[in-house]
Amino acid sequence: MSLDKSAEAERALPRLELRGIGKQYPAVKANDGVNLCVAPGQIHAVLGENGAGKSTLMKIIYGAVKPDEGEILWDGRPVQIASPAQARQLGISMVYQHFSLFDTLTAAENVWLGLDRSLGLAQVTERIRQVAGEYGLDVDPLRPVHSLSVGERQRVEIVRALLTDPQLLILDEPTSVLTPQAVERLFVTLRRLSADGCAILYISHKLDEIRDLCHHCTVLRAGRVTGEVDPTRESNASLSRLMIGAEPPQLQHRPARLGEVALQVQGLDLPKADPFGTTLADIGFALRGGEILGVAGVSGNGQQELMAALSGEDARAPAGSIRLFGQDIAAASPRRRRRLGLHFVPEERLGRGAVPTLSLAHNLLLTRTEGVGAGGWLRMGAIEAQAARLIERFKVKAGGPGAAAKSLSGGNLQKFIVGREIDAQPKLLIVSQPTWGVDVGAAAQIRAELLALRDAGCALLVVSEELEELFEICDRLVVIAQGRLSPSIDTRAASIEQIGIWMSGLWDEPTRQAEPATAAG
Repeated sequence: MSLDKSAEAERALPRLELRGIGKQYPAVKANDGVNLCVAPGQIHAVLGENGAGKSTLMKIIYGAVKPDEGEILWDGRPVQIASPAQARQLGISMVYQHFSLFDTLTAAENVWLGLDRSLGLAQVTERIRQVAGEYGLDVDPLRPVHSLSVGERQRVEIVRALLTDPQLLILDEPTSVLTPQAVERLFVTLRRLSADGCAILYISHKLDEIRDLCHHCTVLRAGRVTGEVDPTRESNASLSRLMIGAEPPQLQHRPARLGEVALQVQGLDLPKADPFGTTLADIGFALRGGEILGVAGVSGNGQQELMAALSGEDARAPAGSIRLFGQDIAAASPRRRRRLGLHFVPEERLGRGAVPTLSLAHNLLLTRTEGVGAGGWLRMGAIEAQAARLIERFKVKAGGPGAAAKSLSGGNLQKFIVGREIDAQPKLLIVSQPTWGVDVGAAAQIRAELLALRDAGCALLVVSEELEELFEICDRLVVIAQGRLSPSIDTRAASIEQIGIWMSGLWDEPTRQAEPATAAG
């Protein structure tokens, strides 16, 4: 009996308790006297707008960042977590929003590095296959990480965390690039872990997820705790008010007014560039000015290859297979495509969308040349003014135009990169994962800006793994699966269930529509 009481008392202790945690950076106080308590078996949401201090707080718990003040208690005992290795020894595992994987190693080698050496690489490889299959996470352990898409890398991170049998699992935006079916499977996994006594800290901007999954919610604003609620008793509107002080504005989706064909893709066959890529087969579609075409699909089914062919990063497309306003651009450089009006937002923020160590002002020069004078001289005053205007327009939390890209939170960097291309007034805008990792207010703003571009006559191609986003802003939808493209369907005639089935490649094969359907209205 006394043993039972002892076990109950131990379970009643918080698995993790934070007392007065503070962290000051040069330009901002990321955490200011934060208190947080997570019980064994509890799924605890941490909610806040971009730059509220959520990721910094999670890195402190995981030992990747050292707090300036405060105390951490683990199972009721004070601890100092000096490194991620020490955190893992305690039983803490974390899935980062920005992934911590070595590009030149395979998925299995990356996972193996985070485990003790009691298992060999071959055993870890087999365990990855078992866990990935058990939880419905499609992971090839032998693929080099550099060949993986964002969604595939996220799955590697999740599998790596699950392999450690954590007592506390930290998930930072884990579903941002997962399909609805994969999200459902992940939730089954998390509920099972919770039932076994694992504590879970869950960061997400998807309010429906938090209300469906989490038992408790701590809200951060400007680094401080501003509320604690039971999310099951809250609405999306009330959670939004707690997080950003207001409800996000409703989008105005007006009937499309179709213009000329901006982008015509026909007979695009493209062999995979590396052994782990996806071959594109007979891709064909047309996109007109004044409409948004959404591309849905499970990450790793050819999205990267299609984006590279359309943006000009891969110039191997057959002659005549890609036309921009009637001009053959199959072999054109990205620069020439931009001069013709095509702008592109890649899915990777750091490294492709922005150079981490460069300032926001200098990052403008990756795709914008308004601040470049005669002879290539940079007019830094004009460039910095342009960056400041973008920061203000898109409500980017940053230390000004001189702030390094890597100093911004993921959501704020996303707002800057998307804003940079929207502000260029493109004729054709191709966007991959436009609102990945941004809060509900910022997501609503970005989507409203995309709709405003559409209403101004721009043609938009939006690749997203958030189906609700595609249904909210797109006029038509196509699905990419195993390098093939489905017929297009009017968004009003489609359902999330139908698109989910198509994402497995299960669509009927009538003659593919090369021309867009009637405008949505």
